[in-house]
Amino acid sequence: MWRIIPYAIVQSLLLAGAQVFLKLALARMLPFGWTREFWGTLLVNWQFAVSGLLFGAASLLWMYIVKVFPFSMAYPMVSLSYVFGMLAAIFVFGEEVSALKWTGVILIMLGCTLIAK
Repeated sequence: MWRIIPYAIVQSLLLAGAQVFLKLALARMLPFGWTREFWGTLLVNWQFAVSGLLFGAASLLWMYIVKVFPFSMAYPMVSLSYVFGMLAAIFVFGEEVSALKWTGVILIMLGCTLIAK
């Protein structure tokens, strides 16, 4: 069932990309609050719009994946988004990632490989 891998990678990239744009959007906004001003800033924030589009695309692809592949195989593949999120933390946000966190990423990739077999 290696056919799931390309779909899982694209879906995970879309999810991680959506989270990156969400973080970028929130960084440009007022402090979080349940105020009209805070929520009004969403309407003029292009990063938030891109985040929504990416989440929507990821959801559509997820619908296809769940329809075509066994759920026991499909659902663990979502964890690939953690790998891409870690890379985004480094390359987009300039965060440092410890060896322990990289070990976790390697274990996630190994687990996805075992599930796809």
